Amino acid sequence: MEQEGSVRLDKWLWAARFFKTRSLASAAVEAGRVQANGARAKPSRAVRPGDRLAIVGVQEQWEVTVTGLADKRGSATVARGLYEETASSVAARQQRAEQRRLWSEPAQGRAGRPTKRERRDLDRYRQG
Repeated sequence: MEQEGSVRLDKWLWAARFFKTRSLASAAVEAGRVQANGARAKPSRAVRPGDRLAIVGVQEQWEVTVTGLADKRGSATVARGLYEETASSVAARQQRAEQRRLWSEPAQGRAGRPTKRERRDLDRYRQG
C-alpha cells in the first residue's frame, strides 16, 4: 500500500473495493458516475489524500474522503481504511436500505392471468 504521492482514480476505486474490476471502475468514471472534488473526472486523474469523491454504484451512492492510497487490491479491512464516508452519506445509504427492505413487489401475490372474478372487478374499477 502506498502512502505518498498519488494513484490513478480507477486503480484507487478498484483497490478500495467500490468496483469488482478495474475496467468497471474505469467505465463508471468515463460515464460520469464518479466525481472528484465536485467535478467530473477521468480514469487517469490522480487521487490524493483529502480528495472528496462522489461515487454512484448500481444500487448505492457514496460520498467519501480519501484517507489512504493503494494501487493493489487488498482485504476488505485494508480497503475500508483507504477512505472515510461522510455522515450524510451513511445516513442516506441506511435510509435507502430500509426502503428496499420494506418495499414489496406489487405483483408478488399474482400468479398468471386474472380470474374471471378479478377481471370483472378490474372492469368495474376502470368504469367508475
